[in-house]
Amino acid sequence: MTNRRASLPPKTPRRAAGLLVGLALGAAVLAGCGSSEGVSTDCGLDGCMVTFDRDTNAETSILGVQAKLIGAQDDQVTVEVAGEQLTLTTGQPAAEVGGLSVTLDNVNADQVAIRVAQGSGG
Repeated sequence: MTNRRASLPPKTPRRAAGLLVGLALGAAVLAGCGSSEGVSTDCGLDGCMVTFDRDTNAETSILGVQAKLIGAQDDQVTVEVAGEQLTLTTGQPAAEVGGLSVTLDNVNADQVAIRVAQGSGG
């Protein structure tokens, strides 16, 4: 009878590293951002809601990109996300930029709120 060692899968340093990376990314999304005055963010696992004071050119860093309010007129706003200018209207489908989905959530006399999410999860 021959004694053979059973071939076991290698220990799982890759799985542990992947878990750590996932946790770090999740923490980064939740911690989210650095903002200038006139903007607030609320980030969760599925994206961020960014609320700009309407009369400012405030900007913030979310999900690894810069987001800035360029201007607003009636129910249409222009924002810059990941270096690209987008014109958004309330109720329109999400605009895709830099692997992110951007939608106009709300615009009123005082504030503009956009939602920025990973992929097409707008």
